[in-house]
Amino acid sequence: MSGTEATPQKSKEPKDSKFQQQVLPAWQPILTAGTVLPTFFVIGVAFIPIGVMLMYFSNQVKEVIVDYTDCANAAGYECSKVIESYVDGFPNECTCDLEIAADDIGDVDWEGQVFLYYGLTNFYQNHRRYVKSRDDKQLFGNLRSENEDCRPFLFKNNTSTKYAPSGAIANSLFNDSIVLQYQSADKWVDVKVTGRGIAWESDKQYKFKNPVEDGSPAALQKAFEDAGTVKPMDWQKNIWDLDKTDPANNGFLNEDLIVWMRTAALPNFRKLYRKLVKEGEFETGLPSANKYRLHIKYNFKVVQFSGTKSVIMSTTSLLGGKNPFLGIAYIVVGCICFLMGIIFLFIHLRFGKTTQEMMNIGPRSQYNSN
Repeated sequence: MSGTEATPQKSKEPKDSKFQQQVLPAWQPILTAGTVLPTFFVIGVAFIPIGVMLMYFSNQVKEVIVDYTDCANAAGYECSKVIESYVDGFPNECTCDLEIAADDIGDVDWEGQVFLYYGLTNFYQNHRRYVKSRDDKQLFGNLRSENEDCRPFLFKNNTSTKYAPSGAIANSLFNDSIVLQYQSADKWVDVKVTGRGIAWESDKQYKFKNPVEDGSPAALQKAFEDAGTVKPMDWQKNIWDLDKTDPANNGFLNEDLIVWMRTAALPNFRKLYRKLVKEGEFETGLPSANKYRLHIKYNFKVVQFSGTKSVIMSTTSLLGGKNPFLGIAYIVVGCICFLMGIIFLFIHLRFGKTTQEMMNIGPRSQYNSN
């Protein structure tokens, strides 16, 4: 036996603390009729008025949804089939006019701000590869940036010519043109709307930026061409020419582009397209006495993936857009809780025992089966 002492082994015994010895004081609520029944009634009494309030505000919102997936041009041909044919690399042009029924507008003027949305169904903007297919550095003005996640929408025909903006999200930009018109005398007149102020201010400030400070179309064209970039393969307009009516609304700061680049979480969604300009006879909103129609230049394909598209005209309330589901949910939950409270109260009064009786169970108690 050697003279060296054995090395003491570390003990795996937990420390002698209340936490590690699991002797902390515990509290377990005792669910009795005196605590459960008031909870049911309080939830019922609180939720039902809240649901009624939510339903009231939702019903104050005026909304019209016009599906134009299968709309036809003046010759009677469906636009979805017309744009399948190409001329000089571009799809055939197709326009359609859809009158909005007077019953949909109603007899009461639409007061306040009126918004125009476009809605798509069965379009999965939340697909993993689709969401990653964007170049945020490029969108913030760095035209030399390359993101491999953007392939095959990064370079044109496998050459060194780069798309700007690159990626699947930008390539699939919604490009229908929607114009709201009203009838004045014997002609249709455009309702004045604006495409400014439809994007988040935080997006415009922190996520999107033009490569040059001068945002004029000429300066943007020079910057993009000098960088050797071209428009995405499915675009019909150049990046510096997206908005012909507002020269300052072009390039990466185009608000239609910014709105589209904020991907939707669900396959059925709507995105803000335009806001009504409140001036003239539209100063207070949308007069119900006018006759309205939608003049649409049909470009965006949806039939190929079994989708639909629509135009939504809507006002807002204190709680946002039209959404009756939340109010209905509150009312249903409140009614169920109130009904359950009544049922349990009846059972308690008819068959229940007090807490003291439940605690004082002895050998002679009726609860003892021996």
